[in-house]
Amino acid sequence: MKPYFARAARRVAVVVLVVAWAAAAHYTTALVDASSWGALLGLAPFALIAAGFAWRSPRRTALLALLGVAAVALALVWPVLAQNVGWMYFVQHAGTNGLLCIAFGRTLGDGHLPMCTRIAEMTHGRPSDALARYTRQVTIAWTSFFGLTTVASVALFAFGPLAAWSTFANLLTIPLVTLMFVTEYAVRCRVLSREDRGSILDALRAYRKSSDTAARVPASFSISTPTGAAER
Repeated sequence: MKPYFARAARRVAVVVLVVAWAAAAHYTTALVDASSWGALLGLAPFALIAAGFAWRSPRRTALLALLGVAAVALALVWPVLAQNVGWMYFVQHAGTNGLLCIAFGRTLGDGHLPMCTRIAEMTHGRPSDALARYTRQVTIAWTSFFGLTTVASVALFAFGPLAAWSTFANLLTIPLVTLMFVTEYAVRCRVLSREDRGSILDALRAYRKSSDTAARVPASFSISTPTGAAER
């Protein structure tokens, strides 16, 4: 039972941390004029992700050195960042969702394996025809979601009050992503056989596995791997 409670405690801690981060990000973006803490809060997740990727990469030394140079550059422009926290969060939010839209969308082209089909292969092995069709539709759905999120982010930031944009970007984005996962799983349970369903946790584990693998292989084996190569 102890391992179970330990896992549950870690999950609760992650949820609390994410909620606290979102609330703090909203506060430093919409309710104060300048904040060094807000700039640090906005950069910290990306810095940790970049550092983790660099540490697992075969080019560890070069990438860590590059991160060091980036840290020095950020220190030089820190006063500007602290005065423009809203812009920093906007670039991150719109940029991240835009890149995810491109990453998912480019795998829908001819000769490519849809992103969600690739993840399904890691969970189920070679997918059935029904699962392959379904995961292609899910890839389209996620591409549309990230695209619409990017458009909404740009529109709210350009034409609405900063508080409205921050509410959408910092407080609503994660619940919307969660709703997408839950909705997709409900649809999956209705349209796929039990053997093809898997679970949300299976998908997350497979995605994490694919991310770990991507950090260890050459850049040529990207998410746009042609179908034929993926099947080999």
